[in-house]
Amino acid sequence: MKNKKKIVYVPMGADIIHSGHLNILKHAKEYGEVIIGLFTDSAIAEYKRLPLISYKQRYDIIKNIRGVSRVIAQDTWDYSKNLNKIKPDYVVHGDDWKKGIQKKTREKVIKTLKKWSGKLIEPKYTKNVSSSSLKNKINQAIPYPENRVSRLKRLIYSKDIVRILESHNSLTGLMIENINIKKNKRMVEFDGMWSSSLTDSATKGKPDNSSVDFSSRITSINEMMDVTSKPLVFDADNGGQIEHLSFLVRSLERAGTSAIIMEDKIGLKKNSLFKDQKGAKQDKPKIFAKKIKRACDSRQSKDLMVIARIESFILGKGLNDALMRAEIYSNAGADAILIHSKEKSPRQIFSFAKEFKKSKNFVPLVSVPSTYSSVYEKELIKNGFKIVIYANQLLRAAYPAMQFAAKKILQNGRAFEIDKKIIPINEIINLIKND
Repeated sequence: MKNKKKIVYVPMGADIIHSGHLNILKHAKEYGEVIIGLFTDSAIAEYKRLPLISYKQRYDIIKNIRGVSRVIAQDTWDYSKNLNKIKPDYVVHGDDWKKGIQKKTREKVIKTLKKWSGKLIEPKYTKNVSSSSLKNKINQAIPYPENRVSRLKRLIYSKDIVRILESHNSLTGLMIENINIKKNKRMVEFDGMWSSSLTDSATKGKPDNSSVDFSSRITSINEMMDVTSKPLVFDADNGGQIEHLSFLVRSLERAGTSAIIMEDKIGLKKNSLFKDQKGAKQDKPKIFAKKIKRACDSRQSKDLMVIARIESFILGKGLNDALMRAEIYSNAGADAILIHSKEKSPRQIFSFAKEFKKSKNFVPLVSVPSTYSSVYEKELIKNGFKIVIYANQLLRAAYPAMQFAAKKILQNGRAFEIDKKIIPINEIINLIKND
């Protein structure tokens, strides 16, 4: 007869409860008191995409399932900390982890359990059902802007750094949605898209001087949102006239945008990466702070992030000016600060981060390493940055490739010579699914 007082530990993500979870719990209850080790958002984000619902929501669901005694946080994919603390008699996990990315985790669980003669119970994996597959179906079937808006903020608090890549049309959005690699036994991917005024203008053959109005850009965003599920960050230049800002914010929020970034330059738009910044001016800090407050007050939900972009280094005003502005902007309600620089090294932004971290008004920091591209993400993390935006690399990669192909066709009078150097048409067809 099994001793009902024995402790059973069950690790679980439980983003979407399905029959596989219920099968595991059914087995677990047969062996004793069930304790669920519920993976936190940050733990899941290490290996997979951010869960659809937050840890708190998942916690509330799991704790109310009949037969579950307690729910505790499982904040890493290494169970040792919880196991050594609880010393369960049994760990129950599906047998699907005998191979693949979790194999070593399984081996460590067995080794840890041996310390007190604990046992691993492995019910047969329930085939053809998983939270990941169900979540993919939801992502494909449902455009849910209200859920998408909040995901960037959740990612910031769940990951060491959030990777945002420039997307200038729906096709690049699809690439960001689907591309991932395995690195150090973890899945690595981009967490969201960057809608840049530079690349959006360039794809329309217009200069980056606000020639493309916001209405046109929102149309482009809606097209990307139709085929993607990841968060989108919008480059709003200086936000335009304060009287029109409420309309812009509400339009972006309805579209499902996760963040709006406004820079504190005024006058005719001049790209910050231009060497010649003659005539470029920075707004008065308190005036720009009013813009930030207007944007914050215009949103329906605080999940939409308002990010202040500081141009002090671009205009040669130095560290003290940047810090003063960061203090005022964050106090006005900015959810994050983008400190911009066109130096070849990250020296400026790191010096800013070091000092700003001392502020009582400190908010997450954003980096755009267009000119200091040699910086590693681990260096940004070490210096306190939470978001990195790769702002124009896809467009810059696409143009020379297209130029090369066009010239080769002209040279050869046919396309045969370039066929092996370009993506097969079937890959394009497969990328764009016909639902």
